[in-house]
Amino acid sequence: MLWFFLWVMWFVLLFRVIGDIFRDDTLGGGAKAGWTVFVCVLPFLGVFVYLMARGRGMGERDVRQMQRQEEAFRSYVQEAAAETPATGATRATHADALAKLAGLHDHGDITDAEYERAKEKVLAG
Repeated sequence: MLWFFLWVMWFVLLFRVIGDIFRDDTLGGGAKAGWTVFVCVLPFLGVFVYLMARGRGMGERDVRQMQRQEEAFRSYVQEAAAETPATGATRATHADALAKLAGLHDHGDITDAEYERAKEKVLAG
């Protein structure tokens, strides 16, 4: 069981390194190709050298990517919540919008204040 776990963990690490190589905007095409060949030809050595040489940047790139995704999601939610329904909208449209807002609020995607503002806009529209 331990060997199986280590084998799976190794593949997860290998794929994270390869994904990071292609996600890094500071590397040029030749450097990406070189690291990819190094990691594929000598996988153990390549992954460990990559982690030693670029491991810190790998974590920073992950954090930046998560922050960009969070910002994009929050701006989408705020835009969707700020839109007023079209004139002549039915109660079902309001109910659907309120249900979506409640789901976002329950999952912690929007704050209490954002939820209340969006709810007021939906009910006023």
